[in-house]
Formats: sequence, C-alpha cells, structure tokens
Amino acid sequence: MSYIKVRNAIDNGDIAPVYFFYGTETYLMEDLIDALKAKVTDDVTTYSLLEVPIEDVIEDAETFSFFGDKKLIVAKDFFAVTSEKREEKVQHHLPALETYLSHPAEMTHLVFICESEKLDARKKITKAIQRHAVVVECKPFDDAMMNEWLQIEAKKRRLTFAEGAKEALVARVGTNLLLLAAEMEKFALYVGENGTVSEDVIEELTVRTLESDVFSLIDKAVQKKLDEALLIYRDLLMQKEEPIKILILIARQLRIYYQVKQLLNRSYSQKQIATQLKLHPYVVKLATKKIHNFTDDELLDLIKAAADFDYQIKSGKIDKQLAIELLLLKIAKRG
Repeated sequence: MSYIKVRNAIDNGDIAPVYFFYGTETYLMEDLIDALKAKVTDDVTTYSLLEVPIEDVIEDAETFSFFGDKKLIVAKDFFAVTSEKREEKVQHHLPALETYLSHPAEMTHLVFICESEKLDARKKITKAIQRHAVVVECKPFDDAMMNEWLQIEAKKRRLTFAEGAKEALVARVGTNLLLLAAEMEKFALYVGENGTVSEDVIEELTVRTLESDVFSLIDKAVQKKLDEALLIYRDLLMQKEEPIKILILIARQLRIYYQVKQLLNRSYSQKQIATQLKLHPYVVKLATKKIHNFTDDELLDLIKAAADFDYQIKSGKIDKQLAIELLLLKIAKRG
C-alpha cells in the first residue's frame, strides 16, 4: 500500500496488528510511527534486530501489558527479508515470526522496519510478511505523490499554496521530506492560519542550498539574464563556496539536461527516465521544462566547455572564478 493510504487509514483509526515499512525514505517511516503513537500509545518499545533475536520481540508482543493497555512495538533493522549480508550479533528463529503473523496478539501493534530498497521475494519469511502484514514501500515520491503530500501537509497546517508555489518550493529546497516539513512549519508561523504560501514567501523564508542556487544560476543564464546569474554566482563566492564545486554542479546539471533530452526523444516517460538515470522524478520534471532552450549540439558544446574549463583550472591556465563567469557567458550567448 502507499504511504498516503496507510497514513489516512491510521488517522481514521483503522490500525492493523502488523506493519512492515521498507525503503530509503526514513522520514516517512518515522511519520507513520508518530501517527501510530498518536492513536495507540506514547509508550513505544523499540528493538534493533541486529542485537535482539526475533523470538524475544515476539515474546514481548504476546505478553499482556501490566495495565491491560494496547502496546506498540517497533523492530528496526529487519534485514531477514532481503538478500543483504549484515553483521548480526544474534540468530533469528524466523518460524516463530511466521507463526505469530498468522495469529497476531490483539493487544499489540507490531511494526517492522527495513531500510533497504529491495526485498528478496523468494524467501519464505518475505512471502509471510507480504501475506499477513500491511506493507508500505517508503520510497522517494513521484510527481503526483509529492504534490499530494505537500497538499496534505498544507491542509494539516491550514495553509494553501499559490499557483506554482509547490514546484518553486521543491526546486529551492529539494526533495528531502524532512527539510520540506521543516519549511512548512515556518510557513505556518509566517502566514498564519488560512494563509497562502506564495513564491515570494518561499524565496524569503526557505533555507537555500548550493544545488538550488546553482539551478537558479543556470536558469538565469538560460534566460539570457547574465547580470542576474553573475549576482547569484558572486553571492555564492561571498558565502565561501568553492568555484570548482560550483563548476561540477553546473556540469552535472547540463549532463542531466542532455540525458533527459535524449531519452525523451526516444519516447521514454518521465518516470522511466527517473528510473534509468537514478534521479528523483521531480528533478526530471524540472529538467523537461528547461531542455527546450537547448539543441543537442549546444548541450554537448557546453558540457565539453565545462570539462575544458575544469582542465584549465587544474592545470593553472585560468583563474577559477573567471572560468565560471566565462561558462555562464557561454550559456547565455549560446547559438
């Protein structure tokens, strides 16, 4: 099931006896656990299965609470469902878990967490988990999921987004959900209840990252606004950012533009491109909006120019700050 469906179910009091969360987005896992705590109990027992055998966790799950209350148990590091080799201090008796899954304790809500992208579907325990537990893949959101998540987070804080503001937020902050949630808290305090989050609010309040500044830097150069691009660049220098690092990020962005353009020409969908290039779907979406500004030859020429400037800087043939300015000029004067 998707994170959003499970989160909505928990908020509505529809809570399963056993959950299994896996993937790379730990923020989503923690958010689901917080939602369970709000509905079940604040008193959570947490185990690491790298140190505690699974049968001890099951014994705890089957033991009645002293006060007869509901119990919430979180078992982290559950790598038995993957093909990964991990150093574990204990051996797990997995049949005990298989038996428990078929008849879970009524007073306990048990959560297993595995910070891994892939499960080994051939394993008996994996099949048992998929058959009896609510399984949630906590992975980076695609465009639609990100949009829905931001809408839900805004609604929780009684906020609305102005047109284009959600995309501006992701472009500026990135796709890290923990950072995005932190920014949403700031918006709520700034605009107040029933307030509107505009692009101006985002620009004023959000924490800038080097990656987002480089994206803006290239965007201004693409729009032939060289003076604005240079202002951003000189601001980065005042913040003690290293020109070589900026050059690397510019070259990376140009390569992404070229790769996305080539795959779109081969009729790949944005989702397929994200998978092929191992990029976040939002990065691909933003790239597709920019690549119409370039021909294939222009992008190849700019990528080569970035490599040439890198060589000239490292061989002492050109000042590194000047090299970036010349590359920005080349982007602005392309064609």
